[in-house]
Amino acid sequence: MAKRDYYDVLGVPRNASDDDIKKAYRKLAMKFHPDRNQGDEAKKAEEKFKEAKEAYEMLSDPHKRAAYDQFGHAGVDPNMAGGGFRPGAGPEGFGGFAEAFGDIFGDLFGGAAAGGRRGGGKQVYRGADLSYAMEITLEEAAHGKDTQIRIPSWDRCDTCHGSGAKPGTSAKTCPTCNGAGSVHLRQGFFSIQQTCPQCHGSGKIIPDPCTACGGAGRIKKQKTLEVKIPAGINEGMRIRSAGNGEPGTNGGPPGDLYIEIRIRQHEIFERDGDDLHCTVPVSMTTAALGGTIEVPTLGGKAEIELPEGTQHGKTFRLRGKGIKGIRSSYPGDLYCHVAIETPVKLTEHQRKLLKELDESFRKGGDRHSPNAKSWTDRVKDLFK
Repeated sequence: MAKRDYYDVLGVPRNASDDDIKKAYRKLAMKFHPDRNQGDEAKKAEEKFKEAKEAYEMLSDPHKRAAYDQFGHAGVDPNMAGGGFRPGAGPEGFGGFAEAFGDIFGDLFGGAAAGGRRGGGKQVYRGADLSYAMEITLEEAAHGKDTQIRIPSWDRCDTCHGSGAKPGTSAKTCPTCNGAGSVHLRQGFFSIQQTCPQCHGSGKIIPDPCTACGGAGRIKKQKTLEVKIPAGINEGMRIRSAGNGEPGTNGGPPGDLYIEIRIRQHEIFERDGDDLHCTVPVSMTTAALGGTIEVPTLGGKAEIELPEGTQHGKTFRLRGKGIKGIRSSYPGDLYCHVAIETPVKLTEHQRKLLKELDESFRKGGDRHSPNAKSWTDRVKDLFK
């Protein structure tokens, strides 16, 4: 199959600058890199990645680009007469391809390495983020609260004053990277920079580490943080505390602390978004005769008027008695689900009264039990 025009592959005009070509390639390489595409799309992405790589190899080299502009693919194909390769141009000399791929590799697997390489100095890394699970009550979630937490932190070691070396000794320049903090690996036309495996990016090694901190130059302690829980927060939400994660390496910025909210199960209410649900036990006589009952809310008590003949499972909605979420303009509602309670531990007198009541219900026919009548009719229809 005929090859596509290299400029079309990268999506740049023929008069594009070297910088535009490099940016276009980086964008495509990050999009179609095999490590970023899995499953059914992996094979198609790999082909596009190789196509973009080939286009960049040619257009990033001024000699090859000139040959391609004049002769097309024939000008850069070594198997055809007039091939435009420079004499002695090996894989390392592919017009800055190794440099561009190094940038992409850094973007894919951590920009800190790329930053260290450009500066030619030590590898600087941002500290890791920390996670803290905080359990609060439903009332605290609804109304918010100010609280304190204790988290691990790092302070400078007083014994070695942060150097990591045993008092009276000092750190040495790393012999593997000569103090650069990084090493270069070359394979074919790939040139990849990675953190020095011996000094881990610091550029120095400590022959005789401090016994108090183990050569880290810092010791672990505990610190107290003030945390404000906003009203309306929900299960699984996170509060970010900037700069309170793990400290960075070689002067890098610290990570962040994420406080993950867990809401303790409530004895009465269940939360559904901004709405609350509760089950309200109602006596058999109250349900039959109707009346006023008190129900709890997060803000106190409320009353519900039960109509005569209230059935089990009947739901009453109290508007605005739920929770006002963080992103909500209005509070949710409270749904009270009626549960008819059957009396237990009856006395003989009570048994007698209930039997008399039952007999009077039977004499009254189906009008006292409309649901039972409907259910019986459906059962009969099922077995016809």
